[in-house]
Order: sequence, then structure tokens, then C-alpha cells
Amino acid sequence: MAIYTYESFSVFRFREEKRRKGIYTRQVILLFFVHFTCFLTICIKTGELQYLFFYAFQQLAVFAALVLFELCYPAVNRLILHNMCMLLVIGFVTLTRLDMRLAVRQFVIVLMSMAVAMAIPYVMRRLKDLKNYSWLYALVGTLPLLTVLLLGNTTYGSKLSYSIFGISFQPSEFIKIVFVFFIASALYKSAGLLQVAYVTAVAGSHVLLLVASRDLGSALIFFVVYVLMVFLATRNFWYLLLGVGGGCGASVIAYRLFRHVQVRVQAWKDPWSVIDGEGYQITQSLFSLGRGGLFGLGLFQGAPGDIPKVERDFIFSAVSEEMGLIVALCVIMVSLSCFIMFMNISMRLKDRFYQLAAFGMGILYIFQVFLTIGGDTKFIPLTGVTLPLVSYGGSSIMTTLIMFSIIEGLYIIRQDEGAVNVKKKSKAAGGRQKAGRTEAERAGEGEGDKNEESPFGEEWDGKEKETP
Repeated sequence: MAIYTYESFSVFRFREEKRRKGIYTRQVILLFFVHFTCFLTICIKTGELQYLFFYAFQQLAVFAALVLFELCYPAVNRLILHNMCMLLVIGFVTLTRLDMRLAVRQFVIVLMSMAVAMAIPYVMRRLKDLKNYSWLYALVGTLPLLTVLLLGNTTYGSKLSYSIFGISFQPSEFIKIVFVFFIASALYKSAGLLQVAYVTAVAGSHVLLLVASRDLGSALIFFVVYVLMVFLATRNFWYLLLGVGGGCGASVIAYRLFRHVQVRVQAWKDPWSVIDGEGYQITQSLFSLGRGGLFGLGLFQGAPGDIPKVERDFIFSAVSEEMGLIVALCVIMVSLSCFIMFMNISMRLKDRFYQLAAFGMGILYIFQVFLTIGGDTKFIPLTGVTLPLVSYGGSSIMTTLIMFSIIEGLYIIRQDEGAVNVKKKSKAAGGRQKAGRTEAERAGEGEGDKNEESPFGEEWDGKEKETP
């Protein structure tokens, strides 16, 4: 896992994809080796062959994802694709150890999500007017949040989801992507004061609806994405300072208004004083992190199940306990390499809308990683968000796979832009070369007229001589 992580960063030494092929080959070998080793350990420890069959299905799915993406999209960014599969593998292994039923359900959701994700780059290359629907993005984002507020299911005091035909959805997960597209489409042409005010009003409606539903973790993610995207579009530090100040003020107000925020802050400040109550989750998480050490206790040899809801909010602690701190740190670094590549793609895109969209997706992803791991390690108070691609959660895993596929689509669009520019330069250079040849030929023809000896053996006066 450490070698794989090293290769994830060694990719950035080269600009051309051709020079990265050896790195990508080693990554694939290490990916399958990590997957095989983990499930071999599980089978040896449990003595149950059902895990071996489950591993075979997972292996086929990962292999199919790698092959199909590269066949359908030869210009795909392989670092993002490989990191996505590696994080999925870590999630499958950990969930299989925690709860086989949840792991199977997650696997089915991943298969359906991957089928959707496969089509997204193709659709993005065909739809050239995604930037022209800011009002539609605003409407599509607001209505589902309002529906959840009015009709949603209440879970631990928060309205997060609603059910259709027995299937539960968490709309805020999907609306994150729509929210990024809204800000990008609203600011790509103009970032003047009136346009920023319009974006602020719509973004504020999203955040207020989430706060009213008591989905404060998602509200925080939306707010941070809004502030940083506005700052990128305007390059105005005052907007950034106002955003930071507004966020601090909103945090104080939320602490005063909501009891569960006070509970989480108390558990963060001194969990040992409330270890039998509000601080139980975080203290068990800290115990789990401490037990694992550098190399972990081994799969099925720890006690991550002591943490309530470990498969959702505290899966990082489960990885640390049984796979070790080294693997846990590698998960962080692999996520970070994804973020760096997202930013790299954003900076190289020519179209302002695509540039803002890629930047927003990157912030959305890495900030959620920060919130989850920060909460598990007691660096920040718990927010209740999942670790992308690793934690259990149907809406979360589907949204993240779609987001990664959107980034792949933007990367392919960037490659298309580069190919068009090369053709234009080649055409212009060919035109200049042709023009140069024509001038030379004309000059040569002129010289020939002056210096060429008459075919009649004497100076030609323009009149044809009579032939004897």
C-alpha cells in the first residue's frame, strides 16, 4: 500500500501520459495484490469460502471497470481511475470484515453507479451547453431539499432522506454536484457584484434549507464550496474574509440553537468526562486508533465493532485498527493525490466554466475527507459525513463515483482542447510554409525568365524565327 501511494505521487513528475505508463502498470499490479492479500487473510482467519466467492465478484468488477474505462475513453486519466478503484477496494475489505450484508449491498450499489458513471464522459463531450442552465441548477437543487424538509425521514434528530418504493435517498449528496455546476455556470462569464449577490442568495437558500433540516455537516460543505468558488472566480480576498467571518458567526449561532451541536462540541472538548454517553463514540474511536499501531492487529483480530455506526462515520478508525496506521495514512495520501490531480486538471482547462466546475468538485471531495477523518481523530467535532468511496452509504458512494466520472469527462475535454490547438498550429504552420514555397517559386520563375538561354541559340527578341 505504501508503494502504491508513492507511485500515486511519482505520476506528477511527468507531464506526458506516455511517460507514466510504467507507473500505471505497477499501480494495477499493487492494487490487485492488496485486494488478494486482504481477502486471503479473511478466508484464513474465518475458514469460510463465501468470502472467496465474494472476492472473485469484486475482482471481476474492478478489472471490468479498469478495462472498460480505458477501452471507451483512451484519453482517460488513469491515476484518478486507479485511485478510485483502490479506495473502493479498501472499503470493500473493511465492510466485509464489519458486516457481510452491508458489504454485499454496497457492492451492488457500486455496480449500478459504475454503469451510470461510464456514460458521463460521453454525455459531457456531447453536451456543449451545460454552462447555460444556472437557473435550472438552482431549481433542481432547491426543490429536493425543500421536499426533505417537509416530508423527509428523521434520523437522530435530522431530516436527511426520504424513501421511494422502499429505497431511501439522501438528496443532499446528489445536489452537491448540481450546486457546483450552478456556481460555475453563474460566475464563468461575469463575477461582478450583482452576479455574486445572485449566487449568494441561491447558495444561502441551499444552506438554510439544510440547517432547517439539521443536516449541518452538508450545510458546512455547501458553504465552504460556495466561498472558495466565489473567491476563485473573483480573486477578491474580501469575499474570502467575509466568508470566513460569516462561517464563524454561523457556527456560534448553530451552537446556541441546536442541542446536538452542543453535544458534539462537548464530546470533542472532553470526551472522557462523558464517556458513558455523548463521548462514547469518539473515545472508542481513539481506543481503536491506538490499538492498531503502525501495522495493525490484522483483519478479524481487532474490535472495531465497539464503535457505534463504525461502517458509516468511523470507518477510518476501523482501517487504522486492523490494517494499521501506515495503511490509514496511505488512504489519506491517496485521497490527497486525487485532489492534486483535480486541481491540475482545473488549472489546465481553457474554458472558465469547466475550470470552476473541476475546482468545485475537488474542494467538495477533499473537504469531505477532511471532515470525516478530522472527526474520527478528534481533530474537529464530529459532523456525521462519510469517507468518500470507503464508508458505507448508497447515496454517498453513487455521488462520489459520478463526481469522479465528471472529472474524467473534464480531463478528456481538456485533451480534446489540446488536440484542437495542435491541429490549428499545424495548419497555420503548413499555411506559412506553403506561402513561403510559393514566394520562392515565383522568385525562381522571375530569375528564370531573365537568365534562361533562348531555345533558338541566340538572344530571343520575342519573335519566332523562321525555320530553314
